[in-house]
Amino acid sequence: MPAPSQPGTNELPPAARALRDCYHSRALPADEAGELLHLPRSEANWEWMSFFVRRLAPGDVYRSRTQDEEAAFVVLGGTCRAEWANNSEKIGKRKDVFDGLPYTLYLPDGHEVVFTAETICEIAECRVPSKARLEPCLVRPADVTSSLRGGGNVSRQIVDIISPAFAADKLMVIEVYTPGGNWSSYPPHKHDVHKPPAEVDLDEIYYYRIRQPNGFALQHLYTENSADGRTVKAHNGDAVLVRSGFHPVVAGPGYDVYYLNCLAGSSRALSVTEDGKHVWIRSTWKEPDPRLPLVK
Repeated sequence: MPAPSQPGTNELPPAARALRDCYHSRALPADEAGELLHLPRSEANWEWMSFFVRRLAPGDVYRSRTQDEEAAFVVLGGTCRAEWANNSEKIGKRKDVFDGLPYTLYLPDGHEVVFTAETICEIAECRVPSKARLEPCLVRPADVTSSLRGGGNVSRQIVDIISPAFAADKLMVIEVYTPGGNWSSYPPHKHDVHKPPAEVDLDEIYYYRIRQPNGFALQHLYTENSADGRTVKAHNGDAVLVRSGFHPVVAGPGYDVYYLNCLAGSSRALSVTEDGKHVWIRSTWKEPDPRLPLVK
């Protein structure tokens, strides 16, 4: 599986952290275990989500407990044994995110899981404050819903893992695959105002993996009142935080792009407002990109 390519550090003073959109993974060799990304809520300087990515070597054990939180553990690649709530199961199948659909373990408040790696294994973990007494659930590849969205060069594949219909408290989790040169999260949309049912206020994480080592995506972040906004160049292993405003993505030509979306906020709904200047593009969509689906 590809190793995140961008070096960097999250250690910034509070004033700088408040303005930061993009966080880089640690640049570990592909066969070296360790924490690739460490992003607690306090460091991200926002209310809802903490996000971590770690790589385990064969035989490594990772133990995690939810206390006043709920969490989703997405196996990005490799295999491991997971033990939770009197269950023990080998999970993971894909070599990396471009090799198949995910296993994900959902843990509500007050539960523990122990992962024991059988191969090199990478796990993304998203945590949200919660005191809801719900049931743990293993989401297998056969349980997710894969669909195609858009048309032409605005085509992408959506994999719903923890949807609004899933029995969670606040957390929603989605995987998105965008072929090289295509746009995603388009027409541009936002979800920063709580006015249901039209729109709800959600914080969102985009965690990127790029199929090719030198690949990249561009994510444009702007608001209705900003003249130009700002554009983030995302590499393999980067996490982009969407705090407010519109946030479309384009994959660099020749570079297939994956991102893991984690969302939480004022309501468990994917209600958004699209940028009215760009919704006309829907009338031009015909057949989806023939390269899709990227994973089956």
